[in-house]
Amino acid sequence: MITRKSKREIEKMQAAGDILVKCHKEIAKMIKPGITTMEIDAFVEKFLEEHGATPEQKGYSGYPYAICASLNDEICHGFPRDEELIDGDIVTIDMVVNLDGGLADSAWTYAVGNVDEKGLRLMDVTKTALYKGIEQARAGKRIGDIGHAIQTYAEEEGFSVVRDFTGHGIGPTLHEEPHIPHFGLPNKGLRLKEGMVITIEPMINEGDWKSQMDQNNWTARTIDKGRSAQYEHTLVITKDAPLIITDQDK
Repeated sequence: MITRKSKREIEKMQAAGDILVKCHKEIAKMIKPGITTMEIDAFVEKFLEEHGATPEQKGYSGYPYAICASLNDEICHGFPRDEELIDGDIVTIDMVVNLDGGLADSAWTYAVGNVDEKGLRLMDVTKTALYKGIEQARAGKRIGDIGHAIQTYAEEEGFSVVRDFTGHGIGPTLHEEPHIPHFGLPNKGLRLKEGMVITIEPMINEGDWKSQMDQNNWTARTIDKGRSAQYEHTLVITKDAPLIITDQDK
């Protein structure tokens, strides 16, 4: 079932989004060679507690951490670990904040120290692809318009779009209908309506788009060891431009 959120529900999700943004901005200051993603996980857990919020994905289907920390060739759902990040890594930190029942979900890829030109370009293309998808997220448009904008741009830039994981509806639970693929055909799929809240979260690879699962049955990584980047926002469909409740630039 697809729900359209009330003004009160959106306000609660925005409050969660405000905390999530603050947390990501603190993480950006922490990312450097020598830190571990387990340290970042502990920081996020403490930060959210201090702000009266909780990490929604911890315990979700048995997931054990406050964040996902996906490193280099890991596409998504990477486990935090005790190994130190090294110069040249890229790492995606994904989290979902619950504040009084309002949810916000956002992933961001960070450069660790000095990342090579191709890695930086992968990150830049992935972030740009996210915003090209968001431009299509308007009442009256269709889900296929979002995926088509992302896929067309990313592939023109020489990268591939992961097919196995999608964006989704969110609130009051973490993963709701509809699925939001990051590939597809224009003017196809469900029509977007005012009040829907969705995530757009393209995962873009250097090489092949296909993924394989680790033995932990959570972490997906590329089949060819090419790096993967991801950027994600939670947004509200309005009668005008979408409202990005996890916007880091406001």
